[in-house]
Amino acid sequence: MGDTDPHLLVVDDDLRLRELLRRYLADSGFRVTGAADAAEARAQLASFAFDLVVLDVMMPGESGLDLTRSLRARPERRIPVLLLTAMAEAEDRVNGLEQGADDYLVKPFEPRELVLRIRNILQRRPGAEAMAGEVKFGAFRFDLARSELFRGGDAVHLTTAETGLLSVLAQQAGHPVSREELSQSAAFSGNIRNVDVQMTRLRRKIEHDPRYPRYLQTVRGTGYVLKSE
Repeated sequence: MGDTDPHLLVVDDDLRLRELLRRYLADSGFRVTGAADAAEARAQLASFAFDLVVLDVMMPGESGLDLTRSLRARPERRIPVLLLTAMAEAEDRVNGLEQGADDYLVKPFEPRELVLRIRNILQRRPGAEAMAGEVKFGAFRFDLARSELFRGGDAVHLTTAETGLLSVLAQQAGHPVSREELSQSAAFSGNIRNVDVQMTRLRRKIEHDPRYPRYLQTVRGTGYVLKSE
């Protein structure tokens, strides 16, 4: 885990859920710090710079909504907030968004969906695209804004499916991405097998020896990772 990985603050009074989220998010390429309530969260926020807060709504003492509203009162320190709650009514979701939350996820939820929503929020941050630029690996570079692959100064033709797959991997270069997430993000209609088929084709265009890939590597039991420079 590197110092440049997004740093998340997970705030939930349920110790078991907090630890489960911490481990899952850490395995997904994030740095994670936990807090049991709003007071502990405030102490962490005063000590560290976080990229996003995953915040439970129903907590003893100051609620997640109250903390969100307090954070939004400080525009000079705009930290994205994703609310977690057991309240599924539309009015509850609207209330959370009105307090300044960036997204809202109802319990129980799929951990993979949480990861996707977090990454979507981080990608929407002002300047995120500009900072991303391009990803380089070997003789190749992938332009993230234009979703185009180049070898030296020459464009490499990719199909729509190959472009979608490489885009997701390039956005998370250096971090393993599950087949399930690749299937969803690259719009493969939930067909995980299609991820493997497209990866085989993509390797033929990029790898010197597709049987022993240097850049598009398989992560056993998980999915794939793009090894960039």
